[in-house]
Parts: sequence; C-alpha cells; structure tokens
Amino acid sequence: MEKPVKPLRLAVFDMDGVLVDVESSWMFVHEAFKVDNEDNYRRYFSGEIGYQEFLDSDIRLWGRVPLAKIEEILAKVPLMPGARETIETLKGKGFLTAIISSGLEPLALRLKRQLGLDYVYANRLIVDGEGYLTGKGESVVEPKRKLEVLERLTEQLGLKPCNCAVVGDSFYDAPMLKAAGLGIAFNPKDEVVERAADVVVRGKNLKAVLKPILERA
Repeated sequence: MEKPVKPLRLAVFDMDGVLVDVESSWMFVHEAFKVDNEDNYRRYFSGEIGYQEFLDSDIRLWGRVPLAKIEEILAKVPLMPGARETIETLKGKGFLTAIISSGLEPLALRLKRQLGLDYVYANRLIVDGEGYLTGKGESVVEPKRKLEVLERLTEQLGLKPCNCAVVGDSFYDAPMLKAAGLGIAFNPKDEVVERAADVVVRGKNLKAVLKPILERA
C-alpha cells in the first residue's frame, strides 16, 4: 500500500552506522576496554533478561571509570562521510533534525554540538557525584521501541510520523521506517529494514539520502 504524500518537516537519523561510521558505539567502547558483551546480548535477544538489565550489565563491564573517559573514547568515533553536509543542507532547507538511537548519549551529544542537530535521544550513563559511572544507565531508547520515541517527538512538535523522513540501517529501525512519510534504509544490515524502506541507499556517503528527502520537502 502506497503511503500518502505529506510534506516532510523532520529528518530523523539512527546514529551508529548512519551518522557515524562504526557499527555500534557500545561495541566501540567495549573494544577500547577489551571486554566482551556477547553473553549479555544473547540473554537479552533471547528474552532471558530485559533491556534495563542488559544496559546495566554492559555498563558494568567497564568498571568504575569517569564519564570523561567514555567521552574520550567516543571522541574517536568517525563521522560517516557526508554527514556534516547532509545535516547542514537539511537545516538550510528548514528541516528539524534528530537522532533516535539505542547507542550512547555522550556520542549523540557530541554530534548534536558538531552538527547542530535539534534533538537527540540515546541511552544515558548514570554517574555519581564525582563523575564516575555507577554501573547503571537510563533506558531512553530501547531498540525494540524506537517507534514510541518517534511518536512522542512528533507529538511534541505538533507533527505526525508521516511528516518525517527516517534513515536507519537495521531491523530495529524498521517500525520507524514503516511509519514515516519516507523511510530510507542506509546500507541495510538485514532484509527486514530493507523491506520496510521506501528507498534503499548503498555506499559510504550519507549525502545520497538528500535527493529523496528534498524531493518531498
């Protein structure tokens, strides 16, 4: 069934693999600390543990370190080629821009500052009074519930998902792509997100998403 054509006002991006050229900001930090979360992910994916427990279990792998150390690690994450130009172009055309990601908020906040994004939703690391990780996080964006975050954001802005372009790369993004006025699968990792998309873009330059978005502006 073809989607009704509505003017697009908001461009929403997944972060890992889309705005930045790493598969997972979580894995980027795990690799820096030389720790393995495979068992945690298996337990979450199988339903053995909930997302909050998965989140906390991953954070505890890093030990009692200052948040500044995590920010230092994430400062090394490279932008996806074309990311800066893509956001600049969209903002120049009057679009609002947002990240909805199950990745790490310190990286999302870095991108907000660097790229001038309007809204970022990503998972928070809870720190103590001395700025050290507590081994707990705040689940802002559960991977399986990204659409709920999109719906809350659009309601807050007086928009609907049909006024959004959403760019994602995995099956976790598929519900957002289906609900959006324009769903773009950028270098899709699986068939689920590819089937959910209106447009599929391959190649390591995010500027390729501009043409389909601006055609609907």
